[in-house]
Amino acid sequence: MERLFETIAQRVANWAGRPIAFVTAFTVVVVWGMTGPLFHYSDTWQLVINTSTTIVTFLMVFLIQNAQNRDASAIQAKLDEIIRATTDARNEFIGIEHMTQDELERIKRVLERECGDDTTHHESIERLLGRL
Repeated sequence: MERLFETIAQRVANWAGRPIAFVTAFTVVVVWGMTGPLFHYSDTWQLVINTSTTIVTFLMVFLIQNAQNRDASAIQAKLDEIIRATTDARNEFIGIEHMTQDELERIKRVLERECGDDTTHHESIERLLGRL
């Protein structure tokens, strides 16, 4: 069941990010808008689009979140492998995504201090921009 959900979620998320999905949604809204005079802009006419978009949005949240979770996990695994394979890297960084936000902020501050002051960072960024 879980594999089926992941397959469906991945396919829907991929499709939803394509231009045809936008064109389809836009066309539905335009057709709905054009039918307004036919239905005298009734409450039922408005309820159709409100209910439809709410249901689609509600379901898409779960499908897209699943796809993002899978992508994030894959990227994290790849980064962990790079850390593990690099001899000078600190293996302690493997798995830090499980730490609290406060712990991650503390690690970030320590790393920024180890890398030098703001002047050094600014000069490095200027050199990088100069290469572009």
